[in-house]
Amino acid sequence: MNRKELADLLLPGITKTIEDYEKMYPERNLDEGAIVTRYAPSPTGLPHIGNLFQAFVSMHFAKQTNGVFYLRIEDTDQKRSIENGIEKIIKALNDFEIKFDEGVISETNEEGSYGPYIQSHRKEVYWSFAKYLIENDMAYPCFCSSEQLDEIRQKQEKYKSRIGYYGRYATCRHLSIDEIVKRVKNGEKYIIRLKSPGKFDNKFVFNDCIKGKMELPENDMDIIIIKSDGLPTYHFAHLVDDHLMRTTHVIRGDEWLSSVPIHTQLFRMFNFKVPKYAHLAPLLKDDNGTKRKLSKRKDPEASVSYYHEQGIPKEAVILYLATIANSNFEEWMETNKDKTLDDFKMEFKKMNSASGALFDLEKLLNISRNYLSKLSASDIYNRVLNWANEFDLEFKELLEKYKEKSIAIFNIEREQAKPRKDYSCYSDIKNQIWYMYDELFEKMDKNYEFQKIVEKQEIVNILDTYINEYYDINDDNETWFNKMKQMADKLGYASNMKEYKNNPENFKGNIADISNVIRVALTTKSMTPDLYQIMKILGTDNIKERFELVKNI
Repeated sequence: MNRKELADLLLPGITKTIEDYEKMYPERNLDEGAIVTRYAPSPTGLPHIGNLFQAFVSMHFAKQTNGVFYLRIEDTDQKRSIENGIEKIIKALNDFEIKFDEGVISETNEEGSYGPYIQSHRKEVYWSFAKYLIENDMAYPCFCSSEQLDEIRQKQEKYKSRIGYYGRYATCRHLSIDEIVKRVKNGEKYIIRLKSPGKFDNKFVFNDCIKGKMELPENDMDIIIIKSDGLPTYHFAHLVDDHLMRTTHVIRGDEWLSSVPIHTQLFRMFNFKVPKYAHLAPLLKDDNGTKRKLSKRKDPEASVSYYHEQGIPKEAVILYLATIANSNFEEWMETNKDKTLDDFKMEFKKMNSASGALFDLEKLLNISRNYLSKLSASDIYNRVLNWANEFDLEFKELLEKYKEKSIAIFNIEREQAKPRKDYSCYSDIKNQIWYMYDELFEKMDKNYEFQKIVEKQEIVNILDTYINEYYDINDDNETWFNKMKQMADKLGYASNMKEYKNNPENFKGNIADISNVIRVALTTKSMTPDLYQIMKILGTDNIKERFELVKNI
């Protein structure tokens, strides 16, 4: 039996050759310099922020070069796949507007001419490539049981050798064709291993797009390429898929850096062009002065669901990821306020090449505040309503019941040159404006934050004087403020802050002090947005009721 017949015995029923697949998946007709990259998750769990970062970077590089960004599902580890894993991945990406040019769009549908894009649907493709290796004495069947592999490992540990299946430890590597045929016909189970041509003592040098020149040991491991279930390992599927889908750049986490010698070896064994590799530094967290990798187990912000639950807008998250991706993005954003993220040209050389990038949640929230401050009141209303529909039904009902009032609340100090930046996320908002809704005001425990003026009689005097002598719901802002000054003078408080600073002993306090009494009486808070606008929205009846409530404490 020759090697072609052996390959047919080991991987039967395959009719297509590598040449057939080369014709089925030709080189893409793209502009020079166009990047073809992918996001290739496994449906074994929910995406985390590091996955989102990788997908965002890959998408941006493809988009800015008029290239292609596709979604491939790597589901060869079927035992670990979770229910509806593919749908959950797609939803998580769509929620953050990660858009693909081709690939998987649902559990059962995909778009593009280079599929199937789900690896478990590509078994025959992998077998064709594996057969080529067997036919050319570059791969072989391995019959080792788990017990035999354990024995090999124990020997390696005893002699302090590297752990793995290589060299003299690769016991099935030198089996004759006749012996292989005999064992197959006897029904022995087998997997297919690569017959590595590498030597560990040789240095493998390559250029990483982010990290620069790298030097690693050459691969000499006879890695598994086809598992006992007939599906490929990650390494072999990577070779086949990235070649046939014409991937130019593999952008992935640097936990895969040590795999580059294996992957490059595989490409070269087929005489295929090796894609460029860009390994992203991990996202880190400052844990009491110690930097460690962001952890889904320890850090809630590691999960993409956290941002939905907190109501941090997706646009702010993506903007923050851009600041992590390229060191010059923040400066570019400050000097190009009329442009969008799509206008920014990302560069590999501007990416963090060291141990990792610090994930700063406070910085993200600050970006979110800036972003939310620029939105219209109507936009804020719609976004908060959508969030509350999922996470706070009580607030949702109030927003729907008082739509126009709510929009007016959101518009306080908003549409102006320097808008307020109170809100960092949608979940913040209810806690900041609850006093504007009677239903919430009535049931909340009220801790009135009176400050300089705390005597009950003086507070009552200020409230009575204001409501009986100076209050008029129809006053414009300037008239209202002038009346506040008049009332301050009448009650012995300085209406002019400069005069008060020069001679504080001449006054009971100043206009800010009496304004604060009114503010706290209406809201319980000493710090709020513009008091005049709050009063206009609350209206006369509410103002009188809340004044009476304070007077009767």
